Amino acid sequence: MSHFTWAPDANLLRCLSNLFSMRRTITIPNLITALRIILAPIFIIYLINENLAAALVIFVIAGVSDGADGMVARLFNQKSRLGSYLDPLADKLLLVASFVVLGWKKFVPVWLTVLVISRDVMILLGVLIVFLTRHSFTANPSILSKLTTCLQLLTVFVVLARDLLPSVVHLLTPLFWITGLFTVVSGLHYMHYWFGIMSEEAPRGGDSAPT
Repeated sequence: MSHFTWAPDANLLRCLSNLFSMRRTITIPNLITALRIILAPIFIIYLINENLAAALVIFVIAGVSDGADGMVARLFNQKSRLGSYLDPLADKLLLVASFVVLGWKKFVPVWLTVLVISRDVMILLGVLIVFLTRHSFTANPSILSKLTTCLQLLTVFVVLARDLLPSVVHLLTPLFWITGLFTVVSGLHYMHYWFGIMSEEAPRGGDSAPT
């Protein structure tokens, strides 16, 4: 009498492993972040059409979702590696799109748009260089970086709210200069960090990078 012995196929095990990994990746915080990315083109369309009120609503929703995904990730222990990349990507997408369109439409000075974009390009190039040179680092926003991002978000918010809150218009010029100053200082901070990494004779794990 023959006995049938079943052994799982290697491909089947690989597929099950991939499905399990995907399940851990598709979390509520990641879905909220994905929603924020989807809102970006809608936000851009409203900006191009100079519908600042509607753009402001989308901007506020995106801001609330930014706080919500982090809170859910912490409360329900749903932090993931994908989320650590998607969250700053969504923030950068919204901010860069805001300054590009607002600069094009003359709502913010062109020089401020150039500074904001240059800083983000510098960050991306720095990460790429560190990756290509096989240095390991952990994205850990510095206080200066967080403050710069907050000022940039505040600048966009005040510009979008200028029609609804005319009393804030007089704040725009000093806000532009303060945001520009912090953007430049933050950019120099990144350059100092990247040059410090590159000056190492050998790759070192565990470095902490501002974002």
